[in-house]
Amino acid sequence: MFEGFQETHVDLGDAAVFVRYGGEGPPVVLLHGHPRTSATWHRVAPRLVAAGHTVVCPDLRGYGRSRGPRFTPDHEGYSKRAVAGDVVAVMRHLGHRRFALAGHDRGGSVALRLSLDHPDAVSRVAFLDCLPLTEHLSRITTEFATQWWHWFFFAQPDIPERVIMADPDSWYQGDPDAMGPENHEEWRRATRDPDVVRAMLEDYRAGLTVDRRHEESDRDAGARIACPTLVLWSLRDDLGDLYGDPVAIWRRWATDVRGHGIDSGHHVAEAAPEALARALTGFLSES
Repeated sequence: MFEGFQETHVDLGDAAVFVRYGGEGPPVVLLHGHPRTSATWHRVAPRLVAAGHTVVCPDLRGYGRSRGPRFTPDHEGYSKRAVAGDVVAVMRHLGHRRFALAGHDRGGSVALRLSLDHPDAVSRVAFLDCLPLTEHLSRITTEFATQWWHWFFFAQPDIPERVIMADPDSWYQGDPDAMGPENHEEWRRATRDPDVVRAMLEDYRAGLTVDRRHEESDRDAGARIACPTLVLWSLRDDLGDLYGDPVAIWRRWATDVRGHGIDSGHHVAEAAPEALARALTGFLSES
């Protein structure tokens, strides 16, 4: 995986972020979702490098080979604001003060927070299979609660850790053929690590508490993303079924939005890398 890429750990004090980076040209950061690592981009990142970009793929704070601070009852250490700060710091460490950004799933929540908190750093942003957390929570239906029950299970104290670590392979059910064997092996090591599992759960606990409050504050203040925004969603996932047109929802948060569906399941970087890379390179190349 990632032939020609470099790997490093960036020590940020309260976090240490593992990052892969390679290529030359305008920088773009790819942020993975739950329960993946940066390796999920192994079929997309080389295509973006070939299209003339510097590509940076970090493991989010606490995920994969990254580490975060100690766990606290307020979950602040794993808030999207903290993780967004990590990304800005990593990019400055690599010499980039302004960059494009694409976030999938939970990485999309980080991308939203980064775009609102650090607008001067983000030239363009793409959201993949995600909505703002508050948009999900304001639309809770029986269908949402049935299909997305894990959000509320993960928020419970202590219980999810015990359930998941009893048999993480059965819980997460990764497929090496679909994921790629090296990606699968890296992901499997991460999901068998109790500290990583706890950090991933803290991500969800923060989502329903501190992250929700941050988004509500932005929404009430009328904060909006000013840079060009792309919204992509998987046609074989449930985002469109639950909410209709995701682009219409994102227009409440951004001023310049376009988007479309991709024929894929949820983990689009692994399932439809050519279509995803084509959509991203087209968006990134717009003048």
